[in-house]
Amino acid sequence: MIRLRKMQAGEFQDYLAYFIPDYAAEISTNYDVDPQAARVRAEQEVEADLGQGVDSPGQDLFCIAIDGARDALVVGYFWCKPGGNGGAVFISDFCILPPFRGKGYAKLALAALEAEYASAGHCDIRLRVAADNDRAQHLYQAAGFQATGINMRKPLAEERSE
Repeated sequence: MIRLRKMQAGEFQDYLAYFIPDYAAEISTNYDVDPQAARVRAEQEVEADLGQGVDSPGQDLFCIAIDGARDALVVGYFWCKPGGNGGAVFISDFCILPPFRGKGYAKLALAALEAEYASAGHCDIRLRVAADNDRAQHLYQAAGFQATGINMRKPLAEERSE
């Protein structure tokens, strides 16, 4: 029902149109950064990691598509960083687009990602999930992920734009 396929160059801008505002909002909320400064930071980090688009070294970008759908309907995205020599794969971003949420696609997409990397000889999949994202935490736990630590922060100044 769900299949992963490598993102094509023409789809990269659609991905960034979703990802940058979403990531900037997370930076702003979780690190008390002004929204404009958070947007700049998100753009800089994306440029550092994905400066060559879908051909960026050490990065895998996937579209999550409904298998058999006409025009291969994209329902979400994965951005992953696979470790070398069968090392761990880190999920940098995973999104099921809003119109497709609540239909079971996330669980199917995670299973497809697991199969993709297991067949390539990788040892495990890792990720970071925001502390306030209960829905994602539940999804990952249901898919067999286990917490390995807790990220914490304490601001040292009242207002800082980093």
